[in-house]
Amino acid sequence: MKPAAPISRVLACAGLLALAACTTPVSAPGPAVQPATEATPQEMVAMIRGAAGDGDGELAVQPIRDPMVEDLRERAVALEAGGDLDAAVAALDQALDIVDGDPALLQERAELAILQGDFERAGVLAERGYALGSQVGPLCRRHWITLEQVRLMAGDVDGAASARGQADGCRVAGPQRY
Repeated sequence: MKPAAPISRVLACAGLLALAACTTPVSAPGPAVQPATEATPQEMVAMIRGAAGDGDGELAVQPIRDPMVEDLRERAVALEAGGDLDAAVAALDQALDIVDGDPALLQERAELAILQGDFERAGVLAERGYALGSQVGPLCRRHWITLEQVRLMAGDVDGAASARGQADGCRVAGPQRY
């Protein structure tokens, strides 16, 4: 009596067919995303930094900084100005290793990600910076204008307009002082 062997083979084949039916077919890559901006990464970063304004007459929260982190931030600014983007990124990454939840550091790193052409990372960093920050003032505007630029690069015009609207909402008058 050996009929059990053919039945087990049939069941094994049926199991393999069932598994094969569950796999996701490989699809061809979709069409390339058409950016909704012609701005260069350098122009984008200039726009982001310019959106901060001077903060005069509005609420702007400034945290107390760790001196080591502040040195790394200043080093990153000097390295970027000198054209050494990779070293500037390394300095900010080192600062983020020390204080990983600093909204200003996250924003500065997002701006360097834009300069590197890494728009996805820039968006993640800006969103995280906004979530951890005061959500008002110049830094808030930089977060949202970063997201506007990232969305424009992704061809998301409506999302970019929404981000611009959020940036406009970051302006909050400071408290009256008597």
